[in-house]
Formats: sequence, C-alpha cells, structure tokens
Amino acid sequence: MESRQGRSIEVDFFRGVVLIVIVLDHIPGSALSHVMLHAYALCDSAEVFVFLGGYASAAAWLAVRAHRGASAAQRRFLRRSWEIYRAYLLTALLTLVSGAILALLHLNPTAADLSGWASFATHPVCETFHVVVLARQPYLSSVLPMYVIFALCVPAVVPFARHAPLSTLICSLLLWAFAPLLAALIGASTFANWPFDPFAWQLMFVFGMLCRLHPVSPGFKTSETARWLVRFAFAAVVLFASVKWFVLTQPMPGDMKQHLAFARVVNFIGIAMVAAYFVHRGTIAQIAARLPAVVTVGRTGLVCFVGGTLISVIVDTATPHALHGAAALGAALAGDIVAIGATLLLAKAWRGMLGRQKEKVRASVNGAGCG
Repeated sequence: MESRQGRSIEVDFFRGVVLIVIVLDHIPGSALSHVMLHAYALCDSAEVFVFLGGYASAAAWLAVRAHRGASAAQRRFLRRSWEIYRAYLLTALLTLVSGAILALLHLNPTAADLSGWASFATHPVCETFHVVVLARQPYLSSVLPMYVIFALCVPAVVPFARHAPLSTLICSLLLWAFAPLLAALIGASTFANWPFDPFAWQLMFVFGMLCRLHPVSPGFKTSETARWLVRFAFAAVVLFASVKWFVLTQPMPGDMKQHLAFARVVNFIGIAMVAAYFVHRGTIAQIAARLPAVVTVGRTGLVCFVGGTLISVIVDTATPHALHGAAALGAALAGDIVAIGATLLLAKAWRGMLGRQKEKVRASVNGAGCG
C-alpha cells in the first residue's frame, strides 16, 4: 500500500516502530525494552533499521530517477550522505555535551562514562579529529557513519542491482563472509573498531534494496511454495525465540553484532518473512492507519534518531534507580511512556514545521506569479 507521494505506509510504520524501540533500548532501565525484539531473537532492531534503510533508499532512487533523471538521483544521495554525516556530528556533539553535564552535576555516572566525555576532556583536539574522520564514534551515534557510506554507494549499487540481482547478492554475501578480515586489513583505527562493520552490515542494506527492486510476484505470494516458506519462517522464529529464552540466556558477544553473525542473519530472514506475510494480508496497513503518529516518526527518521538519543539520556537520568519491586517497575514504565510521547511529539513538530515552510514557499511562488 502506497500513499499519494509514493511512500509505503507499511515501511514508514515499521521505521517508526524501530525508531521508538531504539529510543527505549538506549534507556538501560526501560521496562518495555525487555519485550522488544532482542528479548526473543538473536537479532535486534538494528537489522530491521538497516534493512528498511536499504528498501527506502532504493525506492527514493527509483522515484527521483523517474521524475528527474539519473544525474538528479546521484546528486540526491550525495546530499543525503552529507545530511547523515551532519546528523552524526550533531549526535556526537549531543552525546558529549550530555556526558559533560552529567559528569559536572554528578548524575547518571553510567551514561556519563558511555558518552566518552572523560576521554574527550583529556584529549579534546585528538578526540575531535577522531570523531570528525569517523575513527571514534561516541555512544548512540555509531550506526550513522555506516549510513554515510551506504548513501554514497546507492547511485552505483541500485542500477547494478536492478539489472543483475543475483550477482549483487553474491558480491554482498562475499563481502559479508570476509568482513572481519577486510576490516582488519584496512587498519585497527578504522572499520575494525567500528561498532557496526560496514563490510558486514551492507548485507542487510542490500537485502532491503533487492526486496524493493525485485518484489515477489503476486502469483508466487499465493502459491503453495510461498505458504510452506511462511510456515518454515514461523517455525524458525519460534525456534530462535526458544533458544534465546532457554539456552542463550547471557548477553551475546559483541563481535556477533559488530560483524553480523550468521545466526543473526538467519533469524532476521525468518522474522522478515513473517512480517511480509502480515503485510500481504493487509494487517500492517490497517494497524498503521490506526497509528498515524508512529507513521510520522517513520517519515522523520533522521530527526527522530538524533532527537531520540537526547530523549533517552534525559529519561534515563530522570528515572529513579534506587527503587525496587513494583515502584521500580512503575517508574520504568512512566519513563518509557514519556520517551515514547516525546518521540511522537518531536516527529509531529518537525513535520508541522516542514509543512509551514512549504506553505510559505508555495505562497511566495504564487505571489510572484500573480505579480
């Protein structure tokens, strides 16, 4: 289902949900984070976020190319890469400033430590240089540098993926398989230290692009083969959830996420197939229509991501951590509600501001035309 602007309401809804989940996941004491994707799967919202980014990027490239040509599409993604880089710098700045404030006021020492402010205060010039060249990414900003690279690659990859999807997938799989080695070869001060290895995570982005460029035919969706695949996907999701709940009860090693482990990929594919089943049935569109505020968050993704980092720090700091039992749960839930509400309000305010700016531009153009 697509809006008049050519946007998929399901994709915007999923993006909105993921952005809200990211805000909650960045609140250590969040109550709702215990029922999010990472609680019952080996993957988490990061895979969904990157996959949807690839899907939306391919859709945007096709739309711009259709209306204004390939050159305009290339320029659009060059600008997009610059926009993401600026958002990364702003997120890094907000993270460091919030860390400085927390340290000065002796509040939330965990968040202050994670911000990296102590290292920055000791070596400000060196740390600033490392942040600017993406060698060191302050906490909460670490996914954006990867997107800078992906946006730069979209004008080259999308045309290739349109005409040679199998070759694109094979190249992506090879990059993913050798990602740790490639990251190490480049140097310990670059991709090897990134929380998200772009050589590995490009696989999720390419998956998203291929799904947009080569959607499953309506005939196959209703075939017996598709029905069996969906059954296997449901079974796989249940199996992974059981393993997560009863076997792998400890936190997963960090390198499993950094280099996008095989188990995470398989688990995500199963979840994506289940989600696609409900999209095909129209269930997601119906839910999205009832929750337009969440769709608005999805349509203001970069703003909500940057603002969400600050919201998560503020809510975490304001939530009492010395409580126990029902009082602790109540405080955590209250913090989650405030965080969700603040994210929804941010998206609404930003969309409203953009709408007013467009109205002013339109009025200016009409006025000039009348004159």
